[in-house]
Amino acid sequence: MPKKDELSQRRYRALVAHLEDLMRAGLKPEYEGYYGTLVLTGDDRAELGELHVVRRAAREAGERLGWEPTTKLVGDRLFVVDERDVPEEIYERASRDTADRMGEYRQSAPRPPAEG
Repeated sequence: MPKKDELSQRRYRALVAHLEDLMRAGLKPEYEGYYGTLVLTGDDRAELGELHVVRRAAREAGERLGWEPTTKLVGDRLFVVDERDVPEEIYERASRDTADRMGEYRQSAPRPPAEG
């Protein structure tokens, strides 16, 4: 019986490390580790294991990154979100980036023909 427990613990540790890698890869360096989010589809989750195990592993992986992680299941997608308060400087930087992207989108979006 101990070998089974040892195997499941190794699998769990590997899952935590894998999720931590995914979370780290999604971070934008300019936000200094804030605004972390990971979205796992139903297919992703099925490959990773049972929902309660994936959620627990995701929270542990987030904590390793300094996050205050929370998990939310919406439909078949599992969201892992960093709920920390964001410093004002980083908040302003992210707000400017979002405004810039919205401006770029509006400029490139097709315009309806003028009525006349």
